Amino acid sequence: MTSQSTVRGELRSISTGSVEIDRKMGGGIPYQTVMLIEGPAASGKSTLAQQLLYGALTSGEQVAIYTTEQTVQSFIRQMDSLGLSVTDYFLLGYLQIFPVSLSSDETDPQVLFQELSNHIERQVNCRVIVVDALTTFVSQAGGDQILDFFGRCKAVCDSGKVVICTVHDHAFDEDSLTRVRSVCDAYLRLQVRTSGSQLLKTIEVAKIRGADMATGNIIGFQVEPGLGIKIVPISRARA
Repeated sequence: MTSQSTVRGELRSISTGSVEIDRKMGGGIPYQTVMLIEGPAASGKSTLAQQLLYGALTSGEQVAIYTTEQTVQSFIRQMDSLGLSVTDYFLLGYLQIFPVSLSSDETDPQVLFQELSNHIERQVNCRVIVVDALTTFVSQAGGDQILDFFGRCKAVCDSGKVVICTVHDHAFDEDSLTRVRSVCDAYLRLQVRTSGSQLLKTIEVAKIRGADMATGNIIGFQVEPGLGIKIVPISRARA
């Protein structure tokens, strides 16, 4: 776990941990970025977020993740199954894991967003923060509450941090999605399709503000046990 803190002042972006993804994203994830990852069920949103999280850890950053679907133990096991072991980072305090349990029928959605925003703002030592997933929050909230949350994330990122949020497609209404996209500095859209007996997934790099290089449009990938994300030729992803 070699830290890059001595040269961090000269770095403009964080590596995703994948040379191919870095290249398609224009050099990695720029600091001061709010990123939205959107896609249908089983499109690889969580896996992609975990890849980005791992890339940040191996770049020497401290990371916090809020997960609505896993416990601390199941998250660590999931990372192990992808060949992205985070046990040492967790034990040494480089990785903070916060399981989020929502009682949707009893809690005011505005309170949910406020509590999440407040907790994120308290992670002063973490340069990268992941929320996987926002879907349950969004499904209960109105447009103003959603925009307020992303506005607060933007304020957090102004100090040089990165906030990555995943959400199921169709969680936002069209007006809210348009407004959220305008606030976010990066927007990745995931899709999944069948090709013969295989499921092929794609990442559309729709927006990366402040990228060091030109961004690529489409990345084809598969998720393989023990290997995590494997980039596949785009001709196969479009088959």
